Amino acid sequence: MLLHPVIAESGFAGLGVAVSGSTVADDFPAPARVCADLLQRFAQVSDGRRDQGRIHPVAVVLTLCAAAVVAGMASFTAIAGWATDVPAEVLVKLYGRRSDPPSKATIWRVVTGADAATVDAVIGAWLLAQAAARDTTAREVVVGEVVVGEVVVGEVVAPGTDRENPELLAIMVDGKAVRGATDAEGNHTHLLAAATHDDALVVGQVEVGAKSNEIPQFAPLLDTLAAAGVDLAHTVITADALHTQRAHADYLHERGAGFVFTCKHNQPRLFAALDALPWTQTPIAARQVDRGHGRITTRTIQVMPAPADLPFPHVNQVWLIERYVTALDGTPSSAVAALGVTNLTAHTTTPQRLAALVRNHWGIESLHWLRDTVYREDNSTVRTRSG
Repeated sequence: MLLHPVIAESGFAGLGVAVSGSTVADDFPAPARVCADLLQRFAQVSDGRRDQGRIHPVAVVLTLCAAAVVAGMASFTAIAGWATDVPAEVLVKLYGRRSDPPSKATIWRVVTGADAATVDAVIGAWLLAQAAARDTTAREVVVGEVVVGEVVVGEVVAPGTDRENPELLAIMVDGKAVRGATDAEGNHTHLLAAATHDDALVVGQVEVGAKSNEIPQFAPLLDTLAAAGVDLAHTVITADALHTQRAHADYLHERGAGFVFTCKHNQPRLFAALDALPWTQTPIAARQVDRGHGRITTRTIQVMPAPADLPFPHVNQVWLIERYVTALDGTPSSAVAALGVTNLTAHTTTPQRLAALVRNHWGIESLHWLRDTVYREDNSTVRTRSG
């Protein structure tokens, strides 16, 4: 039930204002219409009960739970207490009839029994739909009274560009352990998530089995993005060195997706081949200097066409990024280099864009920080099923 803070500015404001009006479409304020959309999406989720909750439908319980989590509730007891304070008029709108709020026992049964994969897919689709609607409005081009330039989810058309050459939707893939939650055998829950670069919206998430690792879940995770309305052919996937795998490159190539992978010693032949390239003879393609936090950081990128004999499939360009950190007085602090590969061509991306994709990938660490500090995910000690 972890949701991104962007929800607080949109959907669940509707729970506090949806107290009047005859129909959702006509009279509800915009936030309430967004909330109603999430309610409809949660109707796809099953919690395994035979009658899907004759008194408390799964969709209503999950919507109340999601709103409570955004409001800061972090346990079943707190969620149930929050639900008892929801105005009766709002409950009428949610249930379509008069009803008492769900009890703690009902909330526990629904949440622990809900299909976690479906819940993740529903939330990812809802978040991405909200972001796409916002971006479409921001990027509409009005000519006289004719509005042009509609976009589809998974396709980001930058202002002033040709529609047939859209900017790829950048998605980062990374894993995270939920340190407090364990299964019956004491294994920690480990999740592999796909999130957008720009807004850090989690559009897909799968659980990594205790006896496995993230690598086998890479393709299943990206397969779930179709349910969120993402067309992989309009995306570029970034991942750390763990996912620099030939099978991953084959998978993305077959679906027309771009990839930007970092290479380390887990791929020794590829790393050796990249390290042996004539980087000293390759000019710097882009440079960025940042000054702040008591230091000066200089980042450079060098890019060259991929050698024909590179031991990795579907690569069109290879890159070297170097980062130098100095104190404000010029005293060197650190120097780091990273090698990597991409199937993007020089015609579809620039060195500046490639450097931004590599740097922005680590934005998922900021998302992990939000999950742990804002929602206190690592403090969760829930042990039961999907709880």
